[in-house]
Amino acid sequence: MRAYYSPEDDELYVLALEAHAQRLLRSSRLLKMQLGKSARDIEAIILEVLRRSGFREDTYVRPVAYKASVVIKVGLTGLRDELAVYATPMGDYISTKGLSVQISGWRRTADNAIPARSKLTGSYLNAALAVDDALQAGFDDAILLTDDGHVSEGSSSNLFLVRDGVASTPGVSHDILEGITRSIVTRMLKDLGIPTVERAVDRTELYVADEVFLCGTGVQVAPVVEIDGRPVGTGTMGPVAAKLQKVYFDACRARDPRYRDLVTPVYRGV
Repeated sequence: MRAYYSPEDDELYVLALEAHAQRLLRSSRLLKMQLGKSARDIEAIILEVLRRSGFREDTYVRPVAYKASVVIKVGLTGLRDELAVYATPMGDYISTKGLSVQISGWRRTADNAIPARSKLTGSYLNAALAVDDALQAGFDDAILLTDDGHVSEGSSSNLFLVRDGVASTPGVSHDILEGITRSIVTRMLKDLGIPTVERAVDRTELYVADEVFLCGTGVQVAPVVEIDGRPVGTGTMGPVAAKLQKVYFDACRARDPRYRDLVTPVYRGV
């Protein structure tokens, strides 16, 4: 998850803290983990790590649930489970001005192979293979397809396309991570008056879309301006992505009262 620094308030705001803690517990259950902690406990630990770190800049936070038994064994049952949390300063790690991407030759890992809807460390190998090929070919990122050839998501982000004023995003049955940022973006698009639908998306729809953008904790809201050498729309950031970016970043720093429920202050009252 990310925490955003607001110099006006001299405050660090954690984005979607409760949602991230709850997803960590859901993902842990898939791997038969029993952390012995509630979502509130995890939230308190994350806030304490940030307070002790004392950052006055945008920050990345990574809580990790892991199997801690000192054994050599392939399995999930009967092993000790632990939680670690660390934080480090981080700004944009990928451009939010315009990305050139390719459709990857690697397919998105199917949910029946490695559960796609959960945040599992092992699934990042799939992303690493795709994005490394893209970078070696001169692109900024990759888009992965499902085994049946439909659009799934970016290497580590969800995807939206805009055509004729309607935003579309692949549904949860298309091997996507059920992204927290994706949910936030869907809410913001609705508030902007932009109809949004979940549905199957064909590869060639991306080539004829008016806009395509990625979203996620890491990429934030990042417009795609070129796919496989073809310009998306005008080949620059489109109006929907531009409006959405402003709303999103204002919300992250508690500047928009409509979205104060999304952020948790770190230092206030301490």
